[in-house]
Amino acid sequence: MAVELSKLKKFVELALEEDVQEGDHTTLSTIAEEAQGEAKLIVKDAGILAGVDVAVHIFNLLDSNLLVEVLLEDGTSVRAGDIAFFARGNVHQILKAERLVLNVMQRMSGIATLTNQYVKQLEGTNAKVLDTRKTTPLIRFLEKEAVLIGGGTNHRFGLYDMILIKDNHVDYAGGISNALQKAQEYRTAKKIDIDIEIEVRNFEELEEVLAYQYVDRVMFDNFTPEDVHKAVEIVSGRLVTEASGGITLETIRDYALTGVDFISVGALTHSVRSLDLSLKAKII
Repeated sequence: MAVELSKLKKFVELALEEDVQEGDHTTLSTIAEEAQGEAKLIVKDAGILAGVDVAVHIFNLLDSNLLVEVLLEDGTSVRAGDIAFFARGNVHQILKAERLVLNVMQRMSGIATLTNQYVKQLEGTNAKVLDTRKTTPLIRFLEKEAVLIGGGTNHRFGLYDMILIKDNHVDYAGGISNALQKAQEYRTAKKIDIDIEIEVRNFEELEEVLAYQYVDRVMFDNFTPEDVHKAVEIVSGRLVTEASGGITLETIRDYALTGVDFISVGALTHSVRSLDLSLKAKII
């Protein structure tokens, strides 16, 4: 599993603190503490399954004696009626995990499903679809993992692993050249090995970027497909290229056909319909 176990453990602890606190009074009052049972994860929708590995770890973090029999792996194309896994063991622990597992898997599966739809639009081109930082606070690590499961590519994880100079940075810094100069000076002084990417809003800014030596990637923000094609030709392989800004399922292929390297789509994580899943139990 690509997700860091230490990060997942901290997330699970906080999620259970939010949901359970001093106890699940419904389960405690209605079901014997020693009761053993089985639950199955039923798919009620068509899409790409994601979060199975995470679910297994959630169950194990709650109770190492819970057994999970996985039938469908992450990345599997599923339809209504499919069973992803069985969980067996103490009923109290299964029910404590139920909502957390479902919330995580439904969200991750929705992201993977939407990402896969975008990826299919890129078939036959060299472009790759990127996620963004437009994620749910504190579960970015799960949402970005879901993008990978759906066939997409991760952009920077946060503000710490790339210098990405956007329009506000350019304006506050006093222009393209000033921003790039300061970024390179900072990167050199701090001795950090991270890329510098800069967003451009027009061809004048692009020409200014191309006149500068220390830059790795250029982002064409809110360019039309025709303008992206022209910009890619102007760059002519000197920099990695990226298109961004309101790109949809209906328009992404037009952008991909321009020859651009990457296309970033915030909707992968900020405008997602969760996949419908259900955990159904039975007494052993």
